[in-house]
Amino acid sequence: MITIKKNIITIEDYLQIRAHVGWLKLETSQAKKALENSLFTVGAYDEERLAGMGRLVGDGAVICYVQDLIVSPEYQHMGVGSKILDTLVEYVESLRRDGTQMMLCLMCAKGRESFYREHGFLARPTEELGPGMIQYLRDR
Repeated sequence: MITIKKNIITIEDYLQIRAHVGWLKLETSQAKKALENSLFTVGAYDEERLAGMGRLVGDGAVICYVQDLIVSPEYQHMGVGSKILDTLVEYVESLRRDGTQMMLCLMCAKGRESFYREHGFLARPTEELGPGMIQYLRDR
């Protein structure tokens, strides 16, 4: 049974689950700072094992970003990602003041667009919104 836990993800678990899905390797100091500077983290645990996680960054008033949504391959297509995302959205809703609007944004991995559409996210570009963009800063 999967249990959702908030704001307890360890650096070791974070690095391990990233590696498990083949994401960019981070230095321990990067992972530590990323977790410390997150607005909110969610872990989906199978007993004590981290099966999936989500992380929010942003200002908590106008805009938040789903930064990491990771589900270990053996737990994919079991509703774990939906539980994590729903918990992240609920948290952002708890920050939003009555009568205001907040933006919840993300950049999804290629091929995952339908998952996010099913959860109410809008793919860009649209008639009104341009495409999302990115720049990687690294040693050359």
